[in-house]
Amino acid sequence: MIKSIYIVQLLLPILLGFSLQGRAQTDPAAKSLLDKVSETYEGYKTVQADFTITIQQPQQTDHTESGTIYMATSAGKYHITMNSQDLISDGKTQWMVLKEEGEVQVTEADQSSDAISPVNIFSFYNKGYKYVAAPNERVGNNQLQVVELTPENTRAPYFKIKLRVNERTLLINDVTIFDKGGNKYVYAIKNTKTNPQIAGDKFVFKQANYPGMEIVDLR
Repeated sequence: MIKSIYIVQLLLPILLGFSLQGRAQTDPAAKSLLDKVSETYEGYKTVQADFTITIQQPQQTDHTESGTIYMATSAGKYHITMNSQDLISDGKTQWMVLKEEGEVQVTEADQSSDAISPVNIFSFYNKGYKYVAAPNERVGNNQLQVVELTPENTRAPYFKIKLRVNERTLLINDVTIFDKGGNKYVYAIKNTKTNPQIAGDKFVFKQANYPGMEIVDLR
């Protein structure tokens, strides 16, 4: 089974939206939609959302995990909580709480341009992807606009990302990542709240909330 650490690292860019300036452009309709999605998310100071992650592997039972994410997007701060782990950052330090291992790994928040993190989320997809609009789809009463992205780097572990956007709200509904091993990772976003009041200490690790855990400082 894919480790939850990998799951969360892939989740971060999905929840915050995209910025397209300088990206390899292949479809004006797809670019227009993604520009609107980027502008929508960039207009919010904070975002809170529930999510589910479903891992689909050939000839294996699907694995689903749920969680909640809180973000102060412009400050690069986030707090993701799941059954297996929590991931917290105040923009400078990151605390990865591995609940099953009883360990908290402390690292510097990675602000390098080639790392996938909330810090650089609006620039990560600026290069290296081709994209094309796909036919709209409907889920319940929601009309979803669809964009498919393909990495230009052929060594990437995945070959396609399918992004579905709520046509009315311009918020991300779900994302499916297709990897080269035949696995699919489906991230469904729901109950998105924009500009909620989030206490500043939400983005700081509190050891009292994790009694008995070993602190491993990797800085």
